[in-house]
Parts: sequence; C-alpha cells; structure tokens
Amino acid sequence: MIVVYGIDKKLNPIKAKLSDVIHQCMQEVLGLPEDKRAHRFVPLAAENFYYPGGRSDAYTVIEINMIEGREKETIKALIKMIFSECETQLALAEADVEITVKQQPDYCWGFRGITGDEAKLNYSINV
Repeated sequence: MIVVYGIDKKLNPIKAKLSDVIHQCMQEVLGLPEDKRAHRFVPLAAENFYYPGGRSDAYTVIEINMIEGREKETIKALIKMIFSECETQLALAEADVEITVKQQPDYCWGFRGITGDEAKLNYSINV
C-alpha cells in the first residue's frame, strides 16, 4: 500500500503519471506483478501541508507500506530509483521528494479475508 501526499494544485496534475512511475519502480526492483498496484493519493490544500525549508510547493511525500522481508540494499535501490525516475519523468527535484518505507510482519497485514502469513503470494517477498 502506497500513500502519496502533496499540495493539491501540484499533486493532482501528476498523480496518474506518478502512480505509473512508482509502480514501474516497484515492479523493476521488487518484482511486483502488474496487478499489485495499491496507491492512495491525498492532495491537500496548501494551508494543510507544511513542509521543510529548502523545498518548493511541489514537495511530495511517498509512504510505502509492505510486508517485511526485503533486504536493506533492495530497499535502498527502490528509493534511489524512485528519486531518479521522479526527476527524469516528472521533473520533480530530489529535494522535493520524501520517501519512507515501512515494513511490517506478514501477520500484521489483512487482505482478501486472511492475514498476510496465510496468503499464497504470486511474487517473492525476500528480495
């Protein structure tokens, strides 16, 4: 599950392409299948979105939640690819993108009426 936050006037025009960019990176680095896109966009009014100095109003926060098991180097590769592709494909400066990856144990996930530790996934978690 991915949640993306940003100022509505900047995020809304790019959210479809940003979803494509993020999913492309998830497929390439993590081996996720095409049909495993779960993205939520939260466009906020400027008065409801405070961001650090040195950023523009294009500042975008990407939170990636997933079942634990990915190696440290895999997570780092994912983060670096998202930075690179956001800059290349969307002209988002690296300073305007913040990425957090949160991994939780499989039993903490619930989907399709079962918990993650009961699921038979069609992709590998341990990459």
